[in-house]
Amino acid sequence: VRPGLIGTCVGSGVKSVCGLERVSQRCRWRAGIVSTVASMGSFSAGWDRNSMGKNAVHSRTRFQETLLDSNTTHPDVIPIYGFFPGEHFRQWLEEQGGSTRGWLERVDFDPAKPGSLVLVPKCLDNNISLDCVVLGLGTQEDASLAWWHYGALPGKLPPGAYSLDASGNLPVDKNRAHLAWILGSYSFATYYKSKRGGTEKLPVLSTEMSESTQHMAAAYFLTRDLINIPASDMGPAQLEVAASELASEFGASMKVVQGDDLLSQNFPQIHAVGRAARPDTDQAPRLLDLSWGDSGKSIVLVGKGVTFDTGGLDIKPATGMRLMKKDMAGAAQVLGLASLIMSMNLDCRLRVLVAAVENSIGGDAFRPGDILTARNGKTTEVDNTDAEGRLILADCLTYACESNPDLVIDCATLTGAQRVAMGTDIAGVFSNRATILSRLQHIGEDLSDPVWSLPLHRPYRKELDSTVADLKNCGASGYAGAITAALYLQEFLVKDPTWIHVDFMGYNSAARPGRPEGGEAMGIRALFAFIREFIESPE
Repeated sequence: VRPGLIGTCVGSGVKSVCGLERVSQRCRWRAGIVSTVASMGSFSAGWDRNSMGKNAVHSRTRFQETLLDSNTTHPDVIPIYGFFPGEHFRQWLEEQGGSTRGWLERVDFDPAKPGSLVLVPKCLDNNISLDCVVLGLGTQEDASLAWWHYGALPGKLPPGAYSLDASGNLPVDKNRAHLAWILGSYSFATYYKSKRGGTEKLPVLSTEMSESTQHMAAAYFLTRDLINIPASDMGPAQLEVAASELASEFGASMKVVQGDDLLSQNFPQIHAVGRAARPDTDQAPRLLDLSWGDSGKSIVLVGKGVTFDTGGLDIKPATGMRLMKKDMAGAAQVLGLASLIMSMNLDCRLRVLVAAVENSIGGDAFRPGDILTARNGKTTEVDNTDAEGRLILADCLTYACESNPDLVIDCATLTGAQRVAMGTDIAGVFSNRATILSRLQHIGEDLSDPVWSLPLHRPYRKELDSTVADLKNCGASGYAGAITAALYLQEFLVKDPTWIHVDFMGYNSAARPGRPEGGEAMGIRALFAFIREFIESPE
């Protein structure tokens, strides 16, 4: 068989020629085994904005349609071999037939090129089929991130059933490789027909996958879906439905404080930020309060749920407003994290607080120069209405502390300054406990889920000084914006609980293996591992 007769994929490019369709046809197993894009990417046949939150919760396990039970015999499972350069690859190559070795030489396969991919054919009785797939993982310097390359395979391989560890010698962590495959199969196609076509089949994975990996994947899918749904279909009411569905699934309790009840129940800053967004409709601001578990340590997750951020009267420019459907990514992430904690049945008392608002423009919008009184009685002079996230989180943090929790974690797409400092891939984290911060960062490094510590530098607190109120909502100089935002939040902690603040992008601006462009959970694996360790520690 000469190179070029069937499709090959080398590096990031794909070379397709006539024989690829013949391989694809032979890889289409009996009806019902291989999933379709329609079931993968779309969680509703049509859509009703009032059901979008419910659908996101119920469809978070749709990736299971791309998995085959490894205990069931499938005669044509195609092995995928991943290699770093070195002795293992050379030994494997020597064990292969001459046609395989010749093919890899002819296409100049180099395992040192990360993500390089070759489809190796076989020919029996004049029928061409796919014998195996060979994947380059890069050099050992790239080893900590090599598992992500398995996330590119669902989008590059022809239809069929595949195995990542057929040889029993997977060169990367098996659970991470499985997670990468699932995350790479993610598609958000509710509003359009996928580019792959509504009837074309996708590759599936034959494996025995751990429950923890599947629960983690479901948390990612939920977080991604909630962020990706546009604000026209994911307002405060729809975010409430998502939280309520999650609570119902796990037997959790759920309370909602909405509209003017926020004033009577002392959540004035949540009300102020959200009151301009049609308060008599489902856009009315609200506090979502979910509780689960009756034993163990008390963990409170707080999420910024600004379902769309115009900037308020200090309106954003068009380029700054374009992606502001993602300004509720903090809420999406804590709901994804909560689903993971409850699915794994961690021994804790979990509480999730989400301030769900739209920062809109209207006659009742809060204004620059207004002075707001927060739940803890501190007053804030509004220096900029586009620094609204910290205002709603302030009420949530004070409320969270009133139950004397062991740990409070808030997640928010809070500042552009954090992205300037660290880029879009790394979540910035702050804490009032140095040892906690160090441990969380170390866990993130071990899991290739990076979070990076930033200081609560107290001398910068003077940036928030106001001549007419206790503090302003943003710094005067414009410098150290992520730090001054975190310092503002710290002002609303009561009784000094153990606290972690996560400032993150919540969005992949470009596609990479396992991480398609769009909404993203960032630091969620590190946070979950930290929470589990925190719960199990004797202190």
